[in-house]
Amino acid sequence: MLNMHELNVFVEAAQTENFSVAAHRLYLSQPAVSLQVRNLEKQLGVELFRRHGRNVVLSDAGKVLLPMAQQLLLQAKHIEEAMWGLQGMVIGELSVACSTTVGKYLLPRLIVGFRGQYPEVQVSVDVTCRRDAMDSLLEGSMDIALVSSHMVHRDLEYQPFLEDQVVLVVPCDHPWADGRTIKPENLLECEYILREPTAGSYEVLSEGLADHGLNIADLRVAMTLGNAEAIEMSVEAGLGVAFISRFVASRGAMLGRIAEVPVEGMTLKRLIYMVRHVRRAATPPQQAFWDFAFDPANEEMRHLPVVNNGNREPGTAR
Repeated sequence: MLNMHELNVFVEAAQTENFSVAAHRLYLSQPAVSLQVRNLEKQLGVELFRRHGRNVVLSDAGKVLLPMAQQLLLQAKHIEEAMWGLQGMVIGELSVACSTTVGKYLLPRLIVGFRGQYPEVQVSVDVTCRRDAMDSLLEGSMDIALVSSHMVHRDLEYQPFLEDQVVLVVPCDHPWADGRTIKPENLLECEYILREPTAGSYEVLSEGLADHGLNIADLRVAMTLGNAEAIEMSVEAGLGVAFISRFVASRGAMLGRIAEVPVEGMTLKRLIYMVRHVRRAATPPQQAFWDFAFDPANEEMRHLPVVNNGNREPGTAR
């Protein structure tokens, strides 16, 4: 019979490719990790690692075992959580993959509220790109994903979670920061700080410009940054203007460091979805989080922040 503890040690060692690092993560000594791996190798009759000094790499047998061991450990965890659930307890682990800036701002607040109701659930969040978030959900390494795109797949359930707005922001001393509403053609007058083309906000901007006969390639690009917060700070520093999520813009706008500029006839919105795998039975923590997130009583957690530009409503010209 396989020893689950030895399998867990093997998986950690395989992921870190370093017995010392694995020992640190597992709160074990390095000799204890080596012993557990040797015991597993002896039982299976194969070499799972090739040793190279302090580092190790998986052998061919180890590469075959790793995904099966991960799946077995996951199933063992789900069995425990299901049995606790039968007793009316919500105990266990929950992993959420987040590919959106909105998620980075929203999830902490949502998780705090959730754990206030279910303190025995340990939640981990992985902020990653959309493709990796969906791949992790499909392979079972993540339980729930929060993404800004809808990928058609029979195994996935998408539930609209909130609507994010992408807004134009400028430095507080920019001429457009005086409360005016600009025309779409005025957008060609400035230098921009953009996200990478695979980012959701980039795609929304491209579609919005096309609706007005403009192309994103027509914009004068000062730089491209892969982080929305870095873009907001660059706008504060006067390096250019940008289209970013209103979640990201809210802090700088409230502090008077940047201003939101309405563009006539242009409202850039995107849906943020919460996604789960429907062919795997939801564990009690997964179901509890899903229900909590969509409970009408918690709707305020999904509201977008209101940006106040000089005590006027956004989109009102002076």
